[in-house]
Amino acid sequence: MQPIHSLHDFFNLCHAELRLYHIGRRVEPCEREVLAEFEKGISPWPAPWQGKARLAMVFRLGEMQDPLIWFLALPLDEQGHLDPAQRDAFLERLLLTLGQSSEAIESQSSADINNLMKDNPLAFTPALPFQAMLHARACADAGMPASEHLEPVEDYLSGQASIDWKALGLQGIADYAVRLSSDHMTELARIVPTLHNEVLLPLCYCLENVSIDSVVVEALRQRGETAAQDGDLESLCACVRAISGGPREEVGVWLDELLADANACGPDVLAAMAARGWEHLEHEQRLPCYLERVASSEQADFLALVRDLALIPRLRLPVLMILRQASNDSPIGKRLTAVTVGKTRREEG
Repeated sequence: MQPIHSLHDFFNLCHAELRLYHIGRRVEPCEREVLAEFEKGISPWPAPWQGKARLAMVFRLGEMQDPLIWFLALPLDEQGHLDPAQRDAFLERLLLTLGQSSEAIESQSSADINNLMKDNPLAFTPALPFQAMLHARACADAGMPASEHLEPVEDYLSGQASIDWKALGLQGIADYAVRLSSDHMTELARIVPTLHNEVLLPLCYCLENVSIDSVVVEALRQRGETAAQDGDLESLCACVRAISGGPREEVGVWLDELLADANACGPDVLAAMAARGWEHLEHEQRLPCYLERVASSEQADFLALVRDLALIPRLRLPVLMILRQASNDSPIGKRLTAVTVGKTRREEG
């Protein structure tokens, strides 16, 4: 019998119909080979979130009619590689419960397999927008129709029907975002300035997971700037997150303007940039500017943000270099000194 040393091995053995999705920073497809190389220790996790590789596994075994979904948060070491202890414990439990042959595994019921998620330290429950986006994306990827909630959202955002915004559902907004075509982006950009906040916010939380074009970026930027002038921090942060899938040049212009303005770029905006717009921080001027701004903000959790960014493979070396090259009297140097002093005091105490 083929040995099973990883989750990738397990799904291969039982011939599962499997789709993987990142569900940490964004909801987006994940190639099976990414998981295989990660579990072998070849590659760090490409999109870590809060020290974990957060993954959604949508799969069918044997004669299952409906797919099952596992949400797993695999712990990472300081280099962003798998810390395997909890994965190994789960795998052992998996094999003890289901059996070690493909025939035994495929014969299990959905209930038996789902029971493995109970009291599982790797299991987690994603935020509702992430759940809605996963459902929308998985259906689209499988060639299945969108939910019944899509049509009223399309009618509302196109202005073709007079619909009370209170009747719009999060799942419909997620379906809309996943299936948003270039033809509909112009009409979306046109309505963004007038959207009620109760529609704007969930729309932004869904758009942050997809690619958008320049006209939508500009509309969200203008809406975000209006929110900033009105003191509406929640809407500003939502717009900052939502533009992350836009063209790098247009997104970068707004991020640079925000970073240049200490009043506009508080800890919540800084966190929003790192959470969803980390790809736009891979920039030789913007990244040091961002880290300086984080270090200058007393309310920002400097150490947590730096650790989070340093786990992202493409940002790890640039972040570490900026920290090492920071002068002692710079905002970054002062924060690093404060962290060191605090650690020393805790150890002495």
